[in-house]
Amino acid sequence: MKLSVLIPVYNEERTVEEVVRRVCDFQIPKEIILVDDGSQDQSRKILSRLQEENTRAKDPLNQIKVFFQPINQGKGAALKVALSHVTGDIVIVQDADLEYDPKDYPSLLAPIQAGQADVVYGTRFAGGGAHRVQFFWHSMGNRVLTLLSNMLTNLNLTDMEVGYKVFRAEVLKGIELKSKRFGFEPEITVKLTKKGCRFYEVPISYHGRTYEEGKKITWKDGVAALYCMIRFRLTD
Repeated sequence: MKLSVLIPVYNEERTVEEVVRRVCDFQIPKEIILVDDGSQDQSRKILSRLQEENTRAKDPLNQIKVFFQPINQGKGAALKVALSHVTGDIVIVQDADLEYDPKDYPSLLAPIQAGQADVVYGTRFAGGGAHRVQFFWHSMGNRVLTLLSNMLTNLNLTDMEVGYKVFRAEVLKGIELKSKRFGFEPEITVKLTKKGCRFYEVPISYHGRTYEEGKKITWKDGVAALYCMIRFRLTD
């Protein structure tokens, strides 16, 4: 089994190297596909160095691939680029900001490895490891969007907006992503539901950031997510 870890990056100079190190520490064969989405800090230089170091090291378990977007377009656009370079059997989306910890990989991968699931979502709202406590209205927004998504898809997810999403690579074939920003979350959920995929959830830890620490999603992205889930439920 080969794992493809997709990491969209935008202005994450403080955390991206540590994220890559933690992903590399997970001891199975993998490709780590990083797409810099027009960063204006030192992220691009860091990614170039990490790729060069990986090429020299010839690490048998970790192959780092780096791609650069000319301008900032959003998480969905970066993931679309990353997906076009996937060669693994299982795909996992990993944010570059340390809110999600790769130590949760074993539990996230287990349902797929057991042949029970096509798609596995982490959940921040059903047990799991340590969680930083903050942002009441942010969590309420997530729950409302999840409820509306469940109504449109007939799923019973607890955390549709979670960053940790894992897929059998096979189920992603033929899916064309159209959302450039955080609409990726509802779009992929709706489209995989239409394909009849088997969904599982597993509890994860979560170390959320404040906006001062670099958090990027806002209420406007919540409104856009609502539009996306209705759009992709009614159309392609």
